[in-house]
Amino acid sequence: MGKSILEGRPALRQEVEKIAEVAGYLWQNGWAERNGGNITVNVTKYVDDEIRRMAPISDVKQIGATLPALKGCYFYCKGTQKRMRDLARFPMDNGSIIRILDDCASYVIIADNAVMPTSELPSHLTVHANLIESGSAYNATVHTHPIELVAMSHNRKFLGKDVLTKILWSMIPETKAFCPLGLGIVPYTLPGSKELADATLKELEDYDVVMWEKHGVFAKGLDVMDAFDQIDVLSKSAKIYIDAKSMGFEPEGMSDEQMGELTRVFNLPK
Repeated sequence: MGKSILEGRPALRQEVEKIAEVAGYLWQNGWAERNGGNITVNVTKYVDDEIRRMAPISDVKQIGATLPALKGCYFYCKGTQKRMRDLARFPMDNGSIIRILDDCASYVIIADNAVMPTSELPSHLTVHANLIESGSAYNATVHTHPIELVAMSHNRKFLGKDVLTKILWSMIPETKAFCPLGLGIVPYTLPGSKELADATLKELEDYDVVMWEKHGVFAKGLDVMDAFDQIDVLSKSAKIYIDAKSMGFEPEGMSDEQMGELTRVFNLPK
């Protein structure tokens, strides 16, 4: 086996180590049972000429969509059937770096091992293409299964537009400060389906984190840590709400006036 693509590339190594760190957090929080969850990060800005000349270590694979914005891009992708707890320890054995080919409809794996990316790759890459087309600085997408947020999605009264957002914002000031766009909602849709991908893409026009009813969340961020942080603060609020309910009372939450003050003082989106 040859040397790792990370050798001699400290910036790329740091990015992959950050992915591994987040994978560990997802597992430790109980959000990534078995092979649950996915991480895909655009690492194109860390790619040098030597990487661009690297021969593929896989056959050409079809994405399942044509995404012109991704021509020549490179992504780190969690491997299919790979566990987050294993990725946390050995990120290049449980994920791979892929190159999008010039037809924008296919890719090859270039490093370190021929680990096939997640079966949800088309959905993740469609989101990344949309981010590039919109001029966004976001480079990472994370899908995971936060326990308390999923639990709250089983109550239909929370699934109206921004109902859950307002509840979660009101539990602790940091939630609105660090997840200022709130939480989008996608009604239950078959996992891995095109319908789920299309509905998620639509919600991501207005939100950075989207709740998949009875399933999990999908988040985008500047990097993988930014995406994780937004999920983390929303999950903290969900825990506070559920803990209060378990003590036998409905949590009061911050008032509209208190949240309005927070919005003004910290110059948050309205």
